[in-house]
Amino acid sequence: MFGIQPLPSVRLTLISDVLHAPYSGMLPGHVAGFYDYDECHIDLRSLAEFAGCQILIDRAIAIDINKNLVICQTHPPVNFDLLSVDIGSTPATLSVPGAAEYAIAAKPVPEFLASWNQLISERPNHPQKPLRIAIVGGGAGGVELALNMQSRLRKEEGFGNEQCTGFNGWILRYSERRKREKGRGKKEEELEINLFHSGAELMQGHNHRVRRRLQEILISRGIQLHLKEKVCAVKKIERETNPQFPTDYQISCKSGLELEYDRIFLVTQASAANWIKESGLAADSNGFMQVNDCLQSVSHPNVFGAGDIAAMVNYPRPKAGVFAVRQGKPLFENLQQFLLEKPLKPFAPQKQYLGLIGTGNKRAIASRGSFMWESALLWYWKDWIDRQFMQKFSNLPKTRNTK
Repeated sequence: MFGIQPLPSVRLTLISDVLHAPYSGMLPGHVAGFYDYDECHIDLRSLAEFAGCQILIDRAIAIDINKNLVICQTHPPVNFDLLSVDIGSTPATLSVPGAAEYAIAAKPVPEFLASWNQLISERPNHPQKPLRIAIVGGGAGGVELALNMQSRLRKEEGFGNEQCTGFNGWILRYSERRKREKGRGKKEEELEINLFHSGAELMQGHNHRVRRRLQEILISRGIQLHLKEKVCAVKKIERETNPQFPTDYQISCKSGLELEYDRIFLVTQASAANWIKESGLAADSNGFMQVNDCLQSVSHPNVFGAGDIAAMVNYPRPKAGVFAVRQGKPLFENLQQFLLEKPLKPFAPQKQYLGLIGTGNKRAIASRGSFMWESALLWYWKDWIDRQFMQKFSNLPKTRNTK
């Protein structure tokens, strides 16, 4: 938007720790193998050139709010007159000993994808070794990740991926597929996916029909559910007796349950970077930056924020990508209004949103309030929306030179 409507004498600097930004809406499809890397990533260098923006590839680690400086990991501090903080969130790990060291968090996305792609590339080297995966977190993100991971791994290992419409129909296809796969020497038990959730039901933010249907799908596909199991520790196990596969990881639950896995993925409650609160910016009890209706920090007028890292004081909302995307336009408008010394424009996010949960087989379930609908049409509709969004960032012209 700054590229389309540039302001004279305004110098833009984008600080990012990656050159290609992942679009979260297409991430589950990428995990399932439906999208390649370029289809679901935004080329930030091309975008910066279009907007006449200087890009700095580095990680912001602090803000000196008194001197108006962003402190970076490797580069010298970056001075600002106006700052917009849009760094997202990460799954909470501090409350689980060993999770930060031995589990793979779903965010930051680039680090998660690096681990996932490494697993996919290494798997053909050990085709007969059972693969055990644990996913911690039974919200929509964890459920969708479990289904799409299973879909991709089964595809890579030569198993089918039928589109089942119900439990009975799945049993028939499952029986037929097992006969075919046994004939090829495949064992379905070589892949095991477990989903841990501290609550009694999955996806507690969704209606009962959605929760019930997705639990039915998970069970029908052989994904093992561990409900009412609070993970309290993750540790590494060294196996000297088997040097070929020396490392396993163990999950320990509050109930006393202990199980071992090759990979553990975290899709738990979102947490904020510690340096937001440490910088002196007003933050809520969870460390998220508090902003007003104009997406402006309630404590520092020259700092704005949007997406997961921001908590709208008057409009508390879940940490979901749909809210971040819709904050883009009002954020841009208020940044420009601030620079032009004009009144800011309040923004009120919608109360509910349509959630589309992919089931790993090019079908999706729609969830909004008490509404539920399951269809392949939903997946293709979402696919069209996502591709239209990403098209905006393709083949961008260069509008002006960066300084």
